[in-house]
Amino acid sequence: MQNVTAPIELETDPPPAETRTERRASLAAHLRATKPKQELFFNRELSWLAFNERVLAEACNPYNPLLERLKFLAIFSNNLDEFFMIHVPGLRERAAEETGRTPEDRAVSDSLRAIQARLEPMLALRAQTLQELLPQLAPYGIRLLRYDDLDAAQKARMQVYFDEDVFPVLTPLAVDPGHPFPYISNLSLSLAVVVRHPQTGQDRFARVKVPARAVLPRLVPVPGSKWHFVLLEEVVAAHIARLFPGMEVRACHPFRITRDADLELQEEAADDLLELIEEELSKRRFGELVRLEMDSTMPEDLRNTIIAELKIAPEEIYINDGPLNLADFFPIASIDIPELRDPPFVPGIPPALKNNADVFDAIRQGDILLHHPYQSFGCVVDLLRRAAEDPQVLTIKHTLYRTSGDSPILQALTDAADNGKQVACLVELKARFDEANNITWARQLEKSGVHVVYGMLGLKTHCKVTLIVRREDDGLRRYIHVGTGNYNPKTAAVYTDIGLMTCNPEIGADATDLFNFLTGYSRQDSYRKFLVAPVTLRQRLLDMVKRETEKRAKENPGRILAKMNGLVDPALIKALYAASQAGVQIDLIVRGMCCLRPGVPGLSENIRVMSLVGRFLEHSRIFCFHNGGDEEVYIGSADWMPRNLDRRVEVVAPVENAELGRYLREDVLSLLLTDNCQAWDLQPDGQYLRRRPAPHQRRRNTQEMLLEANRG
Repeated sequence: MQNVTAPIELETDPPPAETRTERRASLAAHLRATKPKQELFFNRELSWLAFNERVLAEACNPYNPLLERLKFLAIFSNNLDEFFMIHVPGLRERAAEETGRTPEDRAVSDSLRAIQARLEPMLALRAQTLQELLPQLAPYGIRLLRYDDLDAAQKARMQVYFDEDVFPVLTPLAVDPGHPFPYISNLSLSLAVVVRHPQTGQDRFARVKVPARAVLPRLVPVPGSKWHFVLLEEVVAAHIARLFPGMEVRACHPFRITRDADLELQEEAADDLLELIEEELSKRRFGELVRLEMDSTMPEDLRNTIIAELKIAPEEIYINDGPLNLADFFPIASIDIPELRDPPFVPGIPPALKNNADVFDAIRQGDILLHHPYQSFGCVVDLLRRAAEDPQVLTIKHTLYRTSGDSPILQALTDAADNGKQVACLVELKARFDEANNITWARQLEKSGVHVVYGMLGLKTHCKVTLIVRREDDGLRRYIHVGTGNYNPKTAAVYTDIGLMTCNPEIGADATDLFNFLTGYSRQDSYRKFLVAPVTLRQRLLDMVKRETEKRAKENPGRILAKMNGLVDPALIKALYAASQAGVQIDLIVRGMCCLRPGVPGLSENIRVMSLVGRFLEHSRIFCFHNGGDEEVYIGSADWMPRNLDRRVEVVAPVENAELGRYLREDVLSLLLTDNCQAWDLQPDGQYLRRRPAPHQRRRNTQEMLLEANRG
């Protein structure tokens, strides 16, 4: 075993760009070559599951209103779908490469089994929590009924619904020598049906696909009620004999499969990136199978039939109590019963904008910091709307990663083009699971006269930047908005993010260089203020971590305070270990995956890691470096992960206004560190322990405190 008290050697050179297959092969080789060092890092997939376990804990949290708890169950389930579609396929590929090795060397195969072992109690808790919540919702008129619970009149009306709306879209698929087992698409919910021929007595298997929620609602309203529902698969099962006239239905049970949905694009060979992505999207539902979910009431022989036909491994099989796919329960969680929901709030407006009707004049008076959702995202929308209408604005340049379907941002860009302004928008077509939406937005913008760029070959553009060029009395001036979150008004109401509005000339020059890089053939490799991935960000972060060690003194102890969504990058983790060994005090707020092992004597005893899961999704990235007393504060779009540092275009910008920097350090980060309601502390063994108020100690829910401090 490696001596973890030895000084850590830093890796400063970024790896070259690789395809997904090359990355996975490289990682498998790395795991084999560095197996003795693995105790330095937590398994990233298990760390992700630990995050989702914290989400599940919010569904169990009695302090949360009932419908908010149901919402967290739906989020937990939706997160799991993405985990299996994106994270597990890479593990399976690496596991396949390990076939034939000794058990001691098959670390990745062990990870697949570890995932199943970690998940099974979580799935049991999910089912138990749902069964506890449903009776508590019933007094408020919200009920999820079994079909057998309906009275005769309700069943009669439900039969009409089945005949008119459901039956015409169902397709029973038999399995016999003349009908092979059907291909089942990704995330589809199916009914496994066994029917018996009355004359031969022979049993046959058939599959019936339950219509997706884009076709029919999964939660079918019960006639004559307001908030009573029955599951669509139960409606189909109750009338399943209609699909097999003359046959005896012996069994009917739901199952669901998940497939690899991670697109692997051969971008370098593409003539048209948009056409390539459209083609790959059509293949997504046909990826390799990675998970089979089955109802616990399904007989064992029927389970074995499905398992044999799908040729799925035991560690990919999950038996569930209760309904499958609770992500479809969002409509119930969205019912408007105020006492069952989080209290509504009106986001505040920064004083600089509240007291000045001219947004451009307000920015000229000084940089403006926005903290969403506590402060209104409408301030960003107003900036773009004003720019679209202002005759002095000449140019608007904008990056778009994800947005809402009715986005006022898109409308502002369209209006600007209609008003004769030069408008350029980089629409990232490779934004995972938003590819189809972004193709639609890109085409709409093009039709409106906006110059649209479809991302960059080999890189995903994840930065959040807007550049507005305006003619003023003293010449052209550039106004910039840099953010940590997407230009999406809907998610801005539930994600915590930071935005910076500035007309700093050097930041303006950097923004111009950035867009020239994004839209043209620029090979820009240096910036004045911006830290840009994959060009300068990795090395600057490593340098700033190392600088804390070099500048540490008795009167100026080194200090790093950083908040991000994920900490996975081995080089940065090793740099943090080295800083800790030198005595630098490090506090990290990491919402999701964290592969750094804190609190290990001789390695990381000066590092604390906490995670906060609450009403709002903690999404902002904020980095503070003490720098020997000359503190530097940054915000940006990048997590400390290889994908963000090496394979994406990310922008991290300095917050140079001392008061704004103090706000981020003291009123945001330091405040979050004091939370004793929603905070979890990462232990050296990888477990997360939830903080609880001590007896007679005041509850400190920092999200609630920030809401109160910014109430509009």
